[in-house]
Amino acid sequence: MRTHISGITGISEASTENHRVVSRDEWVAERKTLLGREKELTRLKDQIASERRALPWVRIDKNYVFDAPEGRRTLAELFEGRRQLLVQHFMFAPGSEQGCPSCSFMADHSDGMTVHLAHRDVTLLAVSRTPLAEIERFRRRMGWQFKWVSSHGSDFNYDFGVSFAPEEVAKGELYYNYGRWPLAYEEWPGVSVFYKDEAGDVFHTYSTYGRGVEVMMGTYNMLDLTPKGRDERDVDDKMEWVRHHDRYEPASVGEAAPAAGSCCKAHA
Repeated sequence: MRTHISGITGISEASTENHRVVSRDEWVAERKTLLGREKELTRLKDQIASERRALPWVRIDKNYVFDAPEGRRTLAELFEGRRQLLVQHFMFAPGSEQGCPSCSFMADHSDGMTVHLAHRDVTLLAVSRTPLAEIERFRRRMGWQFKWVSSHGSDFNYDFGVSFAPEEVAKGELYYNYGRWPLAYEEWPGVSVFYKDEAGDVFHTYSTYGRGVEVMMGTYNMLDLTPKGRDERDVDDKMEWVRHHDRYEPASVGEAAPAAGSCCKAHA
């Protein structure tokens, strides 16, 4: 999985070749104009966040059970005493040699956030369909510390719209990201949010898919500040450059990482 979860569509990137050079005063004037636009975006993001929090909830009545390192755990137990739960739907299907590179790119940002989220009453974890032993093997390789559980044998990934049965894939089109999706693979990424009340009842409050998962990709936010931006090719597979962090070649000075094949087909 990489396709269509990142990249900028329909927006031309500024070239770094023969780029316009102006005086400091001219630069400050144009920077102030852009700042006005940035403030508009900040206010819009705040408004959308408020609307997101105002969405109605759905009570979880199904008894989802997961394999965790400490044993079998229900969805309610995954909150670890907190009221809010953030789940990364990590693409790692049974039989796959390793987790998806793009989902791994997302997960590389998790360990630094975990302690801060915990102090805001939020537990962060990843869920994948592959058996727990395979998750633990890959986690050790990647050096991650965040919580990661297996939904192997559970309907969880299917019910939350990130895993698809072979007969669905065979049709060549899926229902993903709240609409028809022409790229039919077994696994796609997502982020879901849950809330547990004082009575112990669990509610689904939000899920995001497609480019919505960029919420976990802090690297992209930093790249968007730079002259070359995301520096991705104009292809469907925008994240073709992403590697597992232990599989990058040494970075060449002045060059972006070369392209690699998508991992979508590994999950087909």
